[in-house]
Amino acid sequence: MAFRLAHISDVHLAPLPDVRLPDLFSKRITGYINWRQNRAAHMAGGTVGQLVAAMAKKMPDHIAVTGDLTNLALDAEIVNAAAWLGELGNPEHVSVVPGNHDAYVRGALSKAVTAWRANMTSEAAGITVTRSGFPYLRRRGPVAIIGVNSAIATAPFMASGIFSRRQARGLGQLLDRARDSGLFRVILIHHPPVRRATTAQKRLYGIRLFQSVIREHGAELVLHGHTHLPQRNEILGPQRLAVPVIGVPSGAEAPGGKHPAAAFNLFEIDGRPGHWSCSFEEHSLTGKTGLTAVTDRRVLYR
Repeated sequence: MAFRLAHISDVHLAPLPDVRLPDLFSKRITGYINWRQNRAAHMAGGTVGQLVAAMAKKMPDHIAVTGDLTNLALDAEIVNAAAWLGELGNPEHVSVVPGNHDAYVRGALSKAVTAWRANMTSEAAGITVTRSGFPYLRRRGPVAIIGVNSAIATAPFMASGIFSRRQARGLGQLLDRARDSGLFRVILIHHPPVRRATTAQKRLYGIRLFQSVIREHGAELVLHGHTHLPQRNEILGPQRLAVPVIGVPSGAEAPGGKHPAAAFNLFEIDGRPGHWSCSFEEHSLTGKTGLTAVTDRRVLYR
């Protein structure tokens, strides 16, 4: 039976908790204004709950969440996100990596990683990792879930990320281990690791480095969020074989706005090394009733 992997991202959980004036003496002031003037109108409803309910009906074996669970990385938001992850499923069945909003100000990333550690536990010892414990590896059925962190605190009006050399070493080690174990390797990262996927102030620094790791060590699939768009790209692996890079719209976007409606991607993975099969469907909310429609369907491996 095929392994079912669901992918959601950028849920920007609402509503905002009480914001104290001292909390706004930082980059948070710009994010708070943006939330009040723009995002609250189309992200503060029950969209995330509707999307999660629709996703649960598909009975995925595992759920991948690629960051931006919070808006301003307030302490209360981080705690609320931990509770939401618990409602989403057993930590063994839900993996997460942080997004730029989860590292909005200095110190926030450490707090988020600590609060969400149960969803980032690694099953690989002796690997080069960052201070926050990335990359991590979790084996689930025929799949290796490999989490990479690109989130950092940035200046106001910036939302860029970094893929470091230390993570590159660890990622290469994990990809080799997972390959040698005969696993289908899925990398989770918040920022898209491809050029021209987003604007300069939102880009990932270290794209060339990330792609060089994939070119040398290989992977079967890369999942990301960040852009709130249903992006489909490829990067080259060994022997110039294409590795799909798939993005998903924000899980908080109400239908009918200027951005794509909230969606989740559902992947079906089966087979063995050299003979993998993998297809996916994008399921998007159609309206306030919580119904979804398949808005994209593709075969990645056959």
